[in-house]
Amino acid sequence: MNLWRSLRGLPRDLWVLSLATLINRLGTMAIPFLVLYLTRELGFSPQRAGLTLGIYGAGAIVAAPISGRLVDRIGGLPIIRASLIGSGLMLLIYPFVHSFPAVIALTIAWSLFNESGRPATLTLVADLVTTEQRKPAYALIRLAINLGMSVGPAVGGFIAAHSFKMIFFANAAGSLASGLFLILVPLSATAHTRAVHAAAADDSVPRRAVFSDRPMMVFLFATFLVNIVFFQHEGVLPLFLVQDLHLSTAFYGALFTVNTLMIVFMEVPLNAATAHWPHRWALSLGSFLFALGSGLFGFARGPEMILLGIVIWTFGEMMLFPQASAYVADVAPPHRRGAYMGAFSMAFSLSFAVAPWAGTAVYARFGAPVVWTAVFLIGVVAAAIMLKVTDEKAVPAMREEEAA
Repeated sequence: MNLWRSLRGLPRDLWVLSLATLINRLGTMAIPFLVLYLTRELGFSPQRAGLTLGIYGAGAIVAAPISGRLVDRIGGLPIIRASLIGSGLMLLIYPFVHSFPAVIALTIAWSLFNESGRPATLTLVADLVTTEQRKPAYALIRLAINLGMSVGPAVGGFIAAHSFKMIFFANAAGSLASGLFLILVPLSATAHTRAVHAAAADDSVPRRAVFSDRPMMVFLFATFLVNIVFFQHEGVLPLFLVQDLHLSTAFYGALFTVNTLMIVFMEVPLNAATAHWPHRWALSLGSFLFALGSGLFGFARGPEMILLGIVIWTFGEMMLFPQASAYVADVAPPHRRGAYMGAFSMAFSLSFAVAPWAGTAVYARFGAPVVWTAVFLIGVVAAAIMLKVTDEKAVPAMREEEAA
């Protein structure tokens, strides 16, 4: 496919960033197993475990806009480095705290460090490449993410069978190694500074505020809804598999392997085949497939229906997430791209704050069938709203970038 070939022309800095992302993601396993750790190891109730995930999301809500504004001032690379080192240190401490207040406090600190890297990375990727290279650039970053995620959670499932605490040490090692790699390996990352300085000197470039941008707000609302569906895999899904279907933690970890291997081998060709689609088509279809895959979990009586749901759900992920990042990069003015990516990450984080807590609360009170029915309906609403997303703003935003 043409998009595979286009990866060869991407700049060296992007490949370095992708390798650092891979290193970090190879150790990613703490978040997927956090609910099980809190309920099984520390004896928290499902509601408290879900609330802890919600608190993590709340910290991410605060981190995203702050990170976005800092990116517009100093660039993304320093923030990414601080994010990786800081979150690694928090993870080293996590297994040594046991009380609910201490866990909440440490979760907030972990979230602030860890999630500040998201808008910085999204912005830096867009800054390092031309407009035409954005889709393959985001595909490369997601390829690194999912190569790592095909290993990290699966290994975490086996580690959890012996020691939940070791999950945090392994995750910390990956984060610290990635941060040190970006510190030791030269990376110029000067494209962002040039764009910001040129835009600051050009009075003709409009200073548009993110939250006064109505089409962007429609997109962010739909993003929030579809991620309510997405984040049930962090909250309700592991409880449903282990407690209701009596499947093992290793099976839960293996689902991540199925998901990420599909993405590694299929996402880039799939996005190449749909590259000519309007943004709203891919965003809407991706949202609907999320809804459909999650809705099928409600019919599961064993692993077969879970696997089918994960396959459909993964097609939704492959359609939605790279398209969403590219959409924001296209519509954001270059001098405000950090703020736009911060708002995008904030919508993502807000859903993470709400979804695990709400999902586990509904699960504890009404049971899994009600949860899967609700998330299906929410996903359908998100798909309908995504059809309202307009592509018209992308042209002037890209012209601003070319002028800068």
